Amino acid sequence: MLHYFGFGNTAPSSKEEVKRTPVRALPASWYTSPEMYELERRAIFSKRWLFITHSLRIKETGDWLRYEMAGFDFIITRDRQGNVNAFHNVCRHRAYPVIEKQGSGNSKILACRYHGWSYGLNGKLAKATGYQDLDGFDKEQNGLFQIHVKVDVNGFIWVNLDAKEVPEVSWEEHFRDVDKQERYNVYNFDDYDFDHAYELEGHYNWKILADNFNECYHCPTTHPDIPEFLNLESFDSDLKDGHIQHHCVSTPEQIAKGLYTASTYYFPMSAMVASPHFIMVQKFLPKSPNSSQMAYEIYRNRNSSEADFRLISDMYARVMGEDKVLCNNTQKNLDRNVFTNGQLHPKYEKAPLFFQTTVREVITEHFEREKSEGREVWPAKPKMTCNVQVSEKDEEICAALSCGIQKGILAW
Repeated sequence: MLHYFGFGNTAPSSKEEVKRTPVRALPASWYTSPEMYELERRAIFSKRWLFITHSLRIKETGDWLRYEMAGFDFIITRDRQGNVNAFHNVCRHRAYPVIEKQGSGNSKILACRYHGWSYGLNGKLAKATGYQDLDGFDKEQNGLFQIHVKVDVNGFIWVNLDAKEVPEVSWEEHFRDVDKQERYNVYNFDDYDFDHAYELEGHYNWKILADNFNECYHCPTTHPDIPEFLNLESFDSDLKDGHIQHHCVSTPEQIAKGLYTASTYYFPMSAMVASPHFIMVQKFLPKSPNSSQMAYEIYRNRNSSEADFRLISDMYARVMGEDKVLCNNTQKNLDRNVFTNGQLHPKYEKAPLFFQTTVREVITEHFEREKSEGREVWPAKPKMTCNVQVSEKDEEICAALSCGIQKGILAW
């Protein structure tokens, strides 16, 4: 068991020995297996708090953003009362998308063009042609599937897809005061405006992106721009609950140019870099076991000059492009089914070790839960509130046939 959780063949006898002992990384199969990817969808993305964007992107009533992540399609919007809401992008009639366009937009009503069902910005069903005359049809039970939302003190938006009325995992459990970091005192988040967004598609598992972001062991050999804004000799990471705070001691030259940064990684798939001139929100959006999208949102300090903003923004864009090449090539070799797992340095790679350990723990816990219950557990799947017996019987028949991938996953 100790070996499985990354402590070699025997447990180290002292802290010094821990520091000198390389640690086994996650096996290659965890980056290639379709079954593992589906388990991650259930164990991680169905119930953990996800750092998504900033409320600046939905300033006006009816503004919306659409995201696709790990097979989930959801929208974030602002209603007439100024509240930020999130919903699965699934019409309650025949499961057609309510919003078809990718990206962002504005709409005073959320309408499905398949059969014309429409919803208010609060997710409630507004119109279902012909259904108003049917006995037993309850509009209140046919609104959009709600997603939990939190807007932190700096205006950033988080979501949790857990279908329970109260999420199984609380935001405070992993992110208490992450939005009140002392190093944020030098930034006024109200001074920033959304500037632009871009995406990079790639052939890589989402965990490779997280591994790559959370260490700078590779930086001196692959990123010539990094020394401009990071003092690599002092680079270190603080591991805190469900997030990692990366930091270093900036040089006088970096401080003078406004190139000092506050970088935070939020498990499982987001990161933010704040600096005096720009903010970058980065998301590692899984699309399949071996493909992901790196999505970036760039915010600009309205008081910064064009030169100051472009200096750091362009440097980060170059680094992100270089990271894509690294991740693509890593995934190619993982797909060859030769590599098993490597040894990570307990100091220089302690942040990816923290990430991988968290993945192990979350996956193992959910695996044991499904094994105990003898079924797949999808926290994001809402429970039926009407015609429950009919729906449960339908599901029971399918489960008995081991439909879909259930047979392979639950054959313990």
